[in-house]
Amino acid sequence: MTLPPPRADVRERIVDAAADLLRDAGSPAVTTRAVADRAGIQPPTIYRLFGDKEGLLDAVAEQAMARFSAEKVASLSSANAPRDPVEELRQGWSETLRFGLDNPDLYVILSDPRRGRDSPALAAGIRALEERVRRVAAAGRLRVTEARAVALIHAAGTGAILSLIPQPPGERDLALAETLLEAVLDRILDHAASASPSPDEAGHRTAAVALRAVASDLDALSPSERALLGDWLDRVIATD
Repeated sequence: MTLPPPRADVRERIVDAAADLLRDAGSPAVTTRAVADRAGIQPPTIYRLFGDKEGLLDAVAEQAMARFSAEKVASLSSANAPRDPVEELRQGWSETLRFGLDNPDLYVILSDPRRGRDSPALAAGIRALEERVRRVAAAGRLRVTEARAVALIHAAGTGAILSLIPQPPGERDLALAETLLEAVLDRILDHAASASPSPDEAGHRTAAVALRAVASDLDALSPSERALLGDWLDRVIATD
């Protein structure tokens, strides 16, 4: 007697089938009948495992984002082979832009706050961005808080992709995304930091941001001392 395939295998086959349909023909093509036919299962199996089409689309988006987030983490340079942290930030932006435009239906699903707010894969993608921003801060190149920089980059990237998706692929104005990126970098980076230390207030804030990025790693200080140092640095960084 042939045993039925394990539940996990069936689930993965259904998600892969739905992802293929979504990529090839868009969201309208992802019907339970079409997915069932492609996956070689009966439609009730989809309802049993995912609840409905929306649940299936959530699973497809989560899988795609998980794979992409893993690639973004893997593309970060190691401590043994460091790169310019600003260039790594640009690379992350380019990777995200390419992912969004190559997978427009998936990206629209992921950008829906009702779906994305509880997504472990989306959270992993944000953590990859946070790591890139932390490296910029630790290099003394950031003049706003890390949280502020992450929020600005994420908002600008999401807006750029959602603005470009409706345009025909051959007519997309990719310069729009680059202009947004440069505007954000101009706002968050201390362009003079790599040349020479600045004695003015902005220079002090940049130095504070850099020290704040590594404050939790200062083992010579006790936990309470590190917390106090963090509070002091946050006050300096918050100075306008």
